[in-house]
Amino acid sequence: MLKKIYIEITNHCNLQCSFCPQSKQNKKMMSVADFHHILKEVMPLTGEVCLHVTGEPLVHPNFLEMLGLCEKMQIKVQLTTNGLLLESVENALLKSPAIRQINFSLQALMDNFPDRKIANHLLPFLDFIKRGCALRPEMYFNLRLWNQGYHVFENAEVFDIVEKYFQIIIKRTVDVGGIKSKRIWNRLYLHFDSRFDWPSLDNQYLGEVGTCKGLVDHIGVLSNGEVIPCCLDKDGVISLGNCLKEPLENILNSKKANRMREGFKKGVLVETLCQHCSYIRRFTK
Repeated sequence: MLKKIYIEITNHCNLQCSFCPQSKQNKKMMSVADFHHILKEVMPLTGEVCLHVTGEPLVHPNFLEMLGLCEKMQIKVQLTTNGLLLESVENALLKSPAIRQINFSLQALMDNFPDRKIANHLLPFLDFIKRGCALRPEMYFNLRLWNQGYHVFENAEVFDIVEKYFQIIIKRTVDVGGIKSKRIWNRLYLHFDSRFDWPSLDNQYLGEVGTCKGLVDHIGVLSNGEVIPCCLDKDGVISLGNCLKEPLENILNSKKANRMREGFKKGVLVETLCQHCSYIRRFTK
């Protein structure tokens, strides 16, 4: 069993963040039929799906139909969004028993609209979260921020707004190397992270020593059905197979997948992309 599986229902996005490089994959909206097929493949392997690798899931014209399939198949959904299209689906999100967690990427808004007051976006999110906590007390909410080396000054403004809204006090210092999520009100968390470089063969070679959580607690499926070992392989450099063409179980038990998995257990990076991935350093004890 995997903790979660990322399903990229689209690699289209309504923003272009400086920290999120363009995917080299062709732009695609996954069909509802393909999504249904993939859900049936992942059902025996996980109880939770995240509807992105890259892209903004709410731009998909059939998003609500896909959410309905998750409800029907009793698969929990973790949704990560920039929130710009929230108003059109907020009632459906709060009514859906499939939604387990909603993450708002505040750093995306700060990056794309540096001259716009973050309160213009944040206050509607907080209204939605307050309503959600009342209607769905089991649902989790995350406000995602960089808190180290990037947008650190804007974060202070976010803290001020959230503190005033909920009448709370937030401890400002967080060690992103430890617990990254801090509960601040009911099931609302602030999630902190530091900026990272997406893995690329063009990045510096870092060696063959290391480990990763890819193939261990999660995998990803790109919008064209290609199965990837981790949620950062946005271009499918390490394509393990295509679950629209062959069973996902066979793909995950393939020689290539097993070789990677055994390598991670032994602290050896067998794939070239992994040897150029600085994110792997976060898992070094």
